[in-house]
Amino acid sequence: MGYPEGLLKTRAIIHAGEYAVIPPQGRVKNVIPGIQGCDMTILASPKLGASFVQYVGTAHPCGGTETPFAAQEDIESFIFVMDDEGQLAVSTGNKKEILTPGGYFYAAPNSALSFTNPTDKPVRFLLYKQRYIPCGADRPHDVFGNINDIPERIYDDMANVFVRDLLPTDTRFDMNMHTLSFEPAGCHPFVETHVQEHGAYLLEGEGIYLLGEEWIQVEKEDFIFFGPYIQQAVYATGRGRLTYIYSKDCNRDIEL
Repeated sequence: MGYPEGLLKTRAIIHAGEYAVIPPQGRVKNVIPGIQGCDMTILASPKLGASFVQYVGTAHPCGGTETPFAAQEDIESFIFVMDDEGQLAVSTGNKKEILTPGGYFYAAPNSALSFTNPTDKPVRFLLYKQRYIPCGADRPHDVFGNINDIPERIYDDMANVFVRDLLPTDTRFDMNMHTLSFEPAGCHPFVETHVQEHGAYLLEGEGIYLLGEEWIQVEKEDFIFFGPYIQQAVYATGRGRLTYIYSKDCNRDIEL
């Protein structure tokens, strides 16, 4: 890497327990036991104030899991292929699928997942896990899908903002993954303040995001952590779409 040119600087903003913006510049690689041949970075964790763990990774040819990921009791997980090309072979139990760009897999609690890069080119992916909160006897099931196969729907009656639900929305599931897309000049209909946490990864575009009382410029490849009750809203400021994929805890009451 060598010596830097000019003064050291960063766009990273960290307010643990509240919000964080983590750009690609300055990320370091983390060794994750059970995963080999992959460059991994832990983006969010309980150390940041999140109730989940989110990673971004690059799987080199033949890289992937040596032992199943998120195999602990009542842990659910999710993987998403980011690049415009490349594949990941993903399996759990006796199920196996090839994820192409935009492909994803949700592994239900106690399923665990294994993945490997079967190609001769590196492929980038997002990886996520959290502890499942039961609600009655019904449990969620594994879900394979691809965002390119899910029709967008208009978000909150705004014709230039679009959302996709990647997982079922019924109460068997205590989390969801969505994509949210804003055409140029699109924005949220109001400043949101809610109990849910989010982990968002910008797939394209740029914008200016209100986090707490701070307006922050964000762009493709940035990761944003939203803590509970943090004021949040975005304006898309670029010439193209702003799109991000984000997690959300849902369908559960708060335990006392």
